Amino acid sequence: MRLLHRPSPWRALFADDALPDPGGWPGLLDPLRQALVSLGPAPDLAEAHAWQGQLVDALARLDLQAWRISQLISDHNDWLYRRAIELSLGEMRSQGWGPPPVAFCVLTLGSGARHESLLAPDQDNAMIIADYPDERHTEIDGYFQSLGERFTERLDAAGITLCQGHVMARWPMWRKRLSEWRTQLEIWTAERRVKRVQQANILLDFHPVLGEAALAEALTEHVASLLPESRLFLDEMASLLDDLPVALDRLGRLSGVSEDAPHERAINLKHQGMLPLVNAVRLLALRHGARPPDTRSRLVALVLQAVLSPERAQALTAALERLQALMLDEQRLALTEGRTPDGWVDIARLGEDQRLLLRHDLQQIRALQRIARSI
Repeated sequence: MRLLHRPSPWRALFADDALPDPGGWPGLLDPLRQALVSLGPAPDLAEAHAWQGQLVDALARLDLQAWRISQLISDHNDWLYRRAIELSLGEMRSQGWGPPPVAFCVLTLGSGARHESLLAPDQDNAMIIADYPDERHTEIDGYFQSLGERFTERLDAAGITLCQGHVMARWPMWRKRLSEWRTQLEIWTAERRVKRVQQANILLDFHPVLGEAALAEALTEHVASLLPESRLFLDEMASLLDDLPVALDRLGRLSGVSEDAPHERAINLKHQGMLPLVNAVRLLALRHGARPPDTRSRLVALVLQAVLSPERAQALTAALERLQALMLDEQRLALTEGRTPDGWVDIARLGEDQRLLLRHDLQQIRALQRIARSI
């Protein structure tokens, strides 16, 4: 397994506040250049979000792998977040709120934080605020409550919908001072309670998208020192792996959950493939203090710590990539048919070789779940 990865120049595509200028690009990049020209240099948020399907088509024409496209979708969503937050800050200044009273950092959570997003994710975000005296709480938290409400509304209007579970910085639960986040994690991880594990699971994949990155780094340090010692909490997290079984029956045949399925051939690979893999890898990473936020890097870290063999990590990385490819292909088809992209995949559309590989990958994930429960 190749353990060292060179930084990809593709990740610089949406790193700046301005969209990339395709002038002077070589002809090899024409699909992406044409997509950017069609978008224009100054789209509004809704136009930029609606363009994401064209972006994916262009990247697919350039033969980028699905896992790399997933990273770039996530990078583009980060760009949309930054733009929404900056517009909200500008609006607040124009209305007399002034600049932020203390340092802050907006976090993306979940697949966005891991840079593993596919098409049509909803919002999952949080905010860390630098510590301030309690007597200034009404003033300072009022400012950041308004900021959270404004940027999440802007993203919703643009097409990145509000989280139905209210996991957003507009709510006090997900907007706290750094010291409060540390205390909150200590409370969540002190006992073996299902609800607390579920809440912590949402937070434990986070990425700074705008603001003072040192606040996020401090929280990362706290997680790395706290979680390996939280045995009861991790035991409950391991037991919750059973709530997301892979899409295989007892004989190892492909078998999806029929509830809410759009048709009998559909398997929800997000819930019965991707999430079982992501959750098991996260659990092992937390047990061993591995700090990378994304699944691929966590697998590398687990090899370096001799938790997983290079062969197993390589097989799981390949499984992750193939799951992302199957889901992205189905989502692109959904867009062409006027449907909302989701996590369902029609296995009748898969060739025999694809079905065999999917069974193999799900068996690898099931074996990983057993390892994660036993360590």
